[in-house]
Amino acid sequence: MVRALTWVLIGVVCYMLVATALSSRRVLPEYVNVSGPITTLRTQRGKAFLDWLAGPRRFWRAWGNFGVGIALVVMAGSFLLIMTAAYSVFTNPPEATAINQPRNVLVIPGVNDFLPLSAAPEIVFGLLIGLVVHEGGHGLLCRVEDIEIDSMGLAFLTLIPIGAFVEPDEQNREKADRGGQTRMFAAGVTNNFAVSLLAFLLLFGPVVGAITPVAGVTVGNTLPGTPVTQAGIERGDVITAAGGQPIANESDLDATLADADRQVTLTVRNDGEQRQVEVTRSLVVTGAVPGAVPGIDVSGRDPPEIVAVNGTEVHTQSGFERALRDRTVATIRTANGTTATAPMGAYSAQVAEDGPLADASAPIGSSIIITRIDGERIVDGAGLRETLANRDPGERVSIEAYVDGERQSYDVELGRNQRTGGGLVGVAGVQPGISGLTVTDLGIDPYPTEQFLGLLGGGADGFSIGSFLSRAGTVLFLPLANAVPGLGLSYNFAGFVGPVTNFYTIQGPLSILGGGVFTLANVLFWAGWINVQLAFFNCIPTFPLDGGHILRTSTEAIVSRLPGSFSHDLTSAVTTAVSLTMLAGLVLMIFGPQLLG
Repeated sequence: MVRALTWVLIGVVCYMLVATALSSRRVLPEYVNVSGPITTLRTQRGKAFLDWLAGPRRFWRAWGNFGVGIALVVMAGSFLLIMTAAYSVFTNPPEATAINQPRNVLVIPGVNDFLPLSAAPEIVFGLLIGLVVHEGGHGLLCRVEDIEIDSMGLAFLTLIPIGAFVEPDEQNREKADRGGQTRMFAAGVTNNFAVSLLAFLLLFGPVVGAITPVAGVTVGNTLPGTPVTQAGIERGDVITAAGGQPIANESDLDATLADADRQVTLTVRNDGEQRQVEVTRSLVVTGAVPGAVPGIDVSGRDPPEIVAVNGTEVHTQSGFERALRDRTVATIRTANGTTATAPMGAYSAQVAEDGPLADASAPIGSSIIITRIDGERIVDGAGLRETLANRDPGERVSIEAYVDGERQSYDVELGRNQRTGGGLVGVAGVQPGISGLTVTDLGIDPYPTEQFLGLLGGGADGFSIGSFLSRAGTVLFLPLANAVPGLGLSYNFAGFVGPVTNFYTIQGPLSILGGGVFTLANVLFWAGWINVQLAFFNCIPTFPLDGGHILRTSTEAIVSRLPGSFSHDLTSAVTTAVSLTMLAGLVLMIFGPQLLG
């Protein structure tokens, strides 16, 4: 299958051939200039509007001064960030991942792994807004500072807007004072931040407030080789009932299935259409800690299917847990005839140093499977966490566990879990599931509908500057959420696009817009996201970016106060050194993980 990047390159070459031929034959208007894949539209129009808009000069100069302060802070921050990242790449090369692939620096849907084609219209529109307000800010401050404009217009990479430009008269610009030039260069960045602020205020407020999750279990994906995949349930479906019982969320589904037969009828809705799906459940292993249960391996193409425990047939999660309730060691048989005998409990990667178990002589650093606490059966990691949350720090308990396959007993004084306030046994890396095995009898990977809506401000109580800034900062990472440690999300969020719109419904006054609310939310999301990116990028203190020009005028302002006649040479030396350092840092940060990792 031809990759998206290949198709993009083919399209660029075709565009270049056609556009160059039309330009050479003078078919294109005079204001259209073609140079390879770059097309520019130049115009003299709009100058009268800028002159009118520049009327309240005192206000615009105050706005420009405010922007200079913001730009200087962001410039210093971007310098430190890039230098730190480049140093980290050089001294400790990270593993090459999707998040640090060079192509993902490009804001091109379909080429950037995190910008899907389904969001392309909103991304391109947001980019166009960002470019227009950025260059419009330069043009406006040119007129405020009496700097003449030669021309202005838009630049396109084939048909994709990649830049807007305002070309000031260079001789006229150099005659302007340094403060006026600095305000002019900072104006574009200031406007980008202002657009982001406005877009996020609207998004977090009335727009997201009109969106609510649908009732049911939203299917973000289905796991290969599992029952729902074989039954035809797919991404974008919403399970609204099981066995005739309404389902509001995952907890409802788990509770209903716990008492259901192996054969279950699911009611599924997609795009307003409802259907009944018969599912024959089977117990599929979706994850396994290597070596924890010998013989169970999920690295192959087909996931293992557990069919019996200690000779008793099991086909559901609830049946599997019941079969292990009174047995700490069990023999598991899979559909391909493989058998495995192992202790069944909460698996931890290692006994922590200086923890309660280590104090009770458990071997530090060894993996451990905890099967009972004070005689209470511990079947899985969730059961261990629940039991400890209900215990008090300082309480003495008897722990039955298996270390290296050998049964051990430990008399432990529980520590304090700082997060829950409950008991702590002193283990690290407690794995989900039973002895490191995660199993499913359906195969649904639910979409985090409520989590994403909450991150966008849905259901937020009140408004504060802190909560707004927190949400705005989080939004910047949502398109690559599953690659960002700490967010704990298995999906990226590129807006309310594609099947994601099946997971939400519209309420309140904006419901008269219907699905248009999703489009509005996407436009605001991407307009805010892209304008922040443009602002930060243009604040990088290197030429030809705005940050490089601001660096030069700011350096001139400082150096001009020094005695001597070497101010011009010193300014050139400082700006050149900083610019080259930043370029080297950017190259190392972007290409370093692939070259050095």
